[in-house]
Amino acid sequence: MTRLILAALLGLVAVPAAAHDRPAVLTVAQSVDAATAPAIAVVDAFHAALGAGDADAVLALLTEDVVVLETGGAERSREEYASHHLPADMTFAAATTDEVTRRAAWVEGDIAWVLTEGRTTGTFNDRPINSLGAETMILHRTADGWRIRHIHWSSRNAR
Repeated sequence: MTRLILAALLGLVAVPAAAHDRPAVLTVAQSVDAATAPAIAVVDAFHAALGAGDADAVLALLTEDVVVLETGGAERSREEYASHHLPADMTFAAATTDEVTRRAAWVEGDIAWVLTEGRTTGTFNDRPINSLGAETMILHRTADGWRIRHIHWSSRNAR
């Protein structure tokens, strides 16, 4: 798995370097291309399931060996994510609204990268939320379709 993640990260650097391999950069008004649409649909389904509080649906979209990086920490399996941050992530998602402001997606063989920038607003634990975030999801095509193998989230307060 370490080699897969390393290969994916190297691919993030190498793929945009060639003009013909540029990612599809999406905004709210743009359409999704046929190659990236299924992977993007999984990312969107993941977020919808989080917001709906549907843990089973969230977990069904993750590989068993998913790695979730968030706020300097790591969860190294679907089971670990389910027992640690998933409940809080569902509560937060239900209390806030996400707006995708920019998205880039690539597919190369059985690997897809979906990079998303956006804004999150709402109220969580009696605190107003207004943050800008970045998300990287690396997906792997399996016999059951695309599944999320890696998530990296970062955010900061909007100014």
